[in-house]
Amino acid sequence: MHINVYPPSVPRYLPTLCLAALVLFFSPPVLAAATGALNMTGTNVGIVALAIFVLAYLLVMGEEKLHMRKSKPVLVAAGIIWALIGWVYVSAGMPDAAEHAFRETLLEFTELMLFLLVAMTYINAMDERRVFDALRAWLLQRGFSYRSLFWITGSLAFVISPVADNLTTALLMCAVVTKVAEGDHRFINLCCVNIVVAANAGGAFSPFGDITTLMVWQAGLVKFYEFFDLFLPSLVNYLVPAMAMSLFVKKHRPHAHHEPIELKRGARRIIALFLLTVASAVACHTLLHLPPVLGMMTGLGYLQFFGYYLRRTLPRSLERKRNIAVRRGDRQALERLGSVVPFDVFNRIARAEWDTLLFFYGVVMCVGGLGFMGYLAMLSEVLYSQWDATGANIILGLMSAVVDNIPVMFAVLTMQPEMSHGHWLLITLTAGVGGSLLSVGSAAGVAVMGQARGSYTFMGHLKWAPMILLGYIASILVHLWLNAESFTQFG
Repeated sequence: MHINVYPPSVPRYLPTLCLAALVLFFSPPVLAAATGALNMTGTNVGIVALAIFVLAYLLVMGEEKLHMRKSKPVLVAAGIIWALIGWVYVSAGMPDAAEHAFRETLLEFTELMLFLLVAMTYINAMDERRVFDALRAWLLQRGFSYRSLFWITGSLAFVISPVADNLTTALLMCAVVTKVAEGDHRFINLCCVNIVVAANAGGAFSPFGDITTLMVWQAGLVKFYEFFDLFLPSLVNYLVPAMAMSLFVKKHRPHAHHEPIELKRGARRIIALFLLTVASAVACHTLLHLPPVLGMMTGLGYLQFFGYYLRRTLPRSLERKRNIAVRRGDRQALERLGSVVPFDVFNRIARAEWDTLLFFYGVVMCVGGLGFMGYLAMLSEVLYSQWDATGANIILGLMSAVVDNIPVMFAVLTMQPEMSHGHWLLITLTAGVGGSLLSVGSAAGVAVMGQARGSYTFMGHLKWAPMILLGYIASILVHLWLNAESFTQFG
């Protein structure tokens, strides 16, 4: 998606951008010195692969009109792109190089998918235990207006995402909004846009808030406490579009449903297990220097053990509750107890948003394939060699809304351009919040599209892109002002 609004300093770089595009499309195929991989950016195969990816993304963007799940086009595109790569490398007598690159890309996706899967499973488990129904009832009983709900969910997303990561936080807040405003698609879309922006902004000033910040931290380029230099820029990134969008929130209150909501057995303990799972993921990285997904998968084991306990103790619990209902003469309680089914973790896993997970596979593999062909590395090289680092980092942040911030950050980290500490903080900020411009630009946005299917859409998010872009520009200006001294620090 082309965005025709840029920061004031960008237009003077447009001729160089055109030159970069020409270099990308017409450069001769050579061997990349750093990796030994074939540079296919100027070959017919490379151009065909890029065209296939663009076509697939156009189909994804048209999901609302075509009524076709977004995973379909990117799955096929990923298969074709890697098939083309395999064919070229077999012809060149280098099949092992292509296989190794594919496995490395697949490993990156696997870690992301398993992390997502556990988060979705816990959210589905809490939903089944009526946690979100109870939270919705509490919000309705408190009499919050739509505008208050808009600010409450957005603020919670901004505060929670630095700890629980932007993806998990966005899914959690989205579940609350869809329960509170059930059926009001316009308000749900507006809240989801706000939640995605808030979660991405909150995740930008914490090593655990986003995968890209985690990558920068692991690379040793920014220390743990230095991420908090981005707190105020991130806050501005959230508040600017939020204040604009809040003006369009309806002034009335959601319809109140005065029905008693009783949490199912084990609901509070599942919440505690989810917090323990997040803590396990954090501990795995900080204490053991292992991928956070290890802690998340261990947390899935916590839930499985607790599910086993709930099943084993269900008959005794039902008998006790039946006796209480009989003594009280509560027929409705007896009817509810008669429809109770055992808790099954695998049913919660089955209810995960598999279209979202498969979409991630397609995107990661497509972008990984194009990166292996040389597109990402060449574009990054052109940007940092012919532009100054500030302009390059701003544009790369905008690009992350289309290409996804993970491969963009990976390409920058691979190149290791000579930049000041302030510029490393800048690319961390722009890559973290730039994805908020489009619903498909961040993991949080893609996941919420699956969670609020039919209410939060690509086009519904796109119409707020100008306001989000203003927040993006404002956050950069605040960073350039507050952290000016860091732009002179190297090493």
